[in-house]
Amino acid sequence: MRCPKQTRRSLLLTTLATGAFLTGRRFAAAQEDQPGSSDRPKKGDLLVVSEGERVGAVIGPDDVKLGEPPLHAWPKDPKTSVIRNGSRLNEILIIRLDPGEMDEETRSRSAEGIAAYSAICTHAGCSVTGWLKSETGDKDVLKCFCHNSEFNPREGAQVVFGPAPRRLPALPLAIADGSLTIAATFVGKVGAQPG
Repeated sequence: MRCPKQTRRSLLLTTLATGAFLTGRRFAAAQEDQPGSSDRPKKGDLLVVSEGERVGAVIGPDDVKLGEPPLHAWPKDPKTSVIRNGSRLNEILIIRLDPGEMDEETRSRSAEGIAAYSAICTHAGCSVTGWLKSETGDKDVLKCFCHNSEFNPREGAQVVFGPAPRRLPALPLAIADGSLTIAATFVGKVGAQPG
């Protein structure tokens, strides 16, 4: 025979789990209801902050500081105001670098030293969240902590350590009306390649 305390606890846990499930479903449904939220970044899209206190704020060049970790961002359709956050493959890392340290290819895709890359590792599709000293050098690099792949943002996010088979896709940027904008689609395939 069950103790009444266990029954109440079971009921409470079931109620909490059901509430969390329904809330998650409502959030997912709201995302799916936004036409264009899963579309890939397009030329002319703005960039907005994807995490922290400024979520949804449009990113201007002055928001990206030299020497600071990358900002995480989503593309935003300037005409419909739809934030393209319906697919995690759309999350972008935005970082300001010293143009003198960038290779020519990276410099050509940047705007005032600001470069953008996919936030999805090319190895297993994990999120790239680290910004720290490289295992192989003295400069900070983008790092995926799942399997320790590292990418040098100064050289087109080329792999410098770990099992990632290829660089992070770059997203060419421009500046228009004081905001960072997307100048072209991703250069390279976003995410991990099927094995």
